[in-house]
Amino acid sequence: MNAARSLERVTLGRTNLSVSRIALGTAAWGVSSPVHGLVVGEDEAVETVRAALESPINLIDTSNNYGDGESERRIGVALRGADVPDGFVVQTKLDRDPATDSFDGDRMRRSLDESLSRLGMSSVPLLYLHDPEHITFEEAMAPGGAVETLIALRDEGYADHIGISGGPTRLLRRFVETEAFDALITHNRFTLVDRTADELISVAHEAGLGILNAAVYGGGMLASWPRLTDRYHYAPAPRALLEAVDAMGAACERYGVPLIAAALQSSTRDPRIHSTVCGMVSPAQLHSTLELLDIVVPDELWDELDALRPDRSTWIND
Repeated sequence: MNAARSLERVTLGRTNLSVSRIALGTAAWGVSSPVHGLVVGEDEAVETVRAALESPINLIDTSNNYGDGESERRIGVALRGADVPDGFVVQTKLDRDPATDSFDGDRMRRSLDESLSRLGMSSVPLLYLHDPEHITFEEAMAPGGAVETLIALRDEGYADHIGISGGPTRLLRRFVETEAFDALITHNRFTLVDRTADELISVAHEAGLGILNAAVYGGGMLASWPRLTDRYHYAPAPRALLEAVDAMGAACERYGVPLIAAALQSSTRDPRIHSTVCGMVSPAQLHSTLELLDIVVPDELWDELDALRPDRSTWIND
């Protein structure tokens, strides 16, 4: 069966949400996005949301600080007046104040108010605490702090479920082990070349959390072959990692498989991962992403790619 047409939905961990294996990522949707190296026009963003509404994808991932709020605003523009299918999920995240870096409880409430206003929604199915690495675990967990406020916002009806989303895996594991969260987003740390998040994903899976894996192309390095960048996770990559990507690209070429298809399916094929968040900036890219799921990756190629993964010393290892 055509994977892009079927794109099975799964229950997101212990939530009652049924989500597609692919989520529409919108981190680059701003007036400018220097980190991502591109500019996404408003019309393109709006049309991409509307293409998602007509596709098997039923999950959009955004955040208060994506595009300085433009990501959420554009999603809101697209959803207003649209025929939104039942069960369509828009998830967003609480962020620190962009001017003061405040991450306290009051800021969390303001962050949500801003997000709901932009999205044109009164509540969201999933609400995350975003990038808690900008404060300490103790500060986040303190009375009246970010986590206590997030829980209160859920209890007040502004979110059905709550999650934790960030980078450093050891820190995220501490949050997962509090048993306060229903879902986890990890990024750049479970890809063809970096398995920093493997243990975190296992711990979260065993705890019953919904698990979303983002940035499976490592910021672009794994999105094309021959590769167009020497940067992984928005920083210069070590030589050993570059050599591994080159070897993986050559192996994929021998099998007639695009490297980007293997990079995507390395996440979607893992039974612990419920959905893979892919940045998409146009309807054409959305449809081409779905088509990557139709490409057959032979078991022999998976074995070769596993053997080519670089040594742990090249991973993010946080």
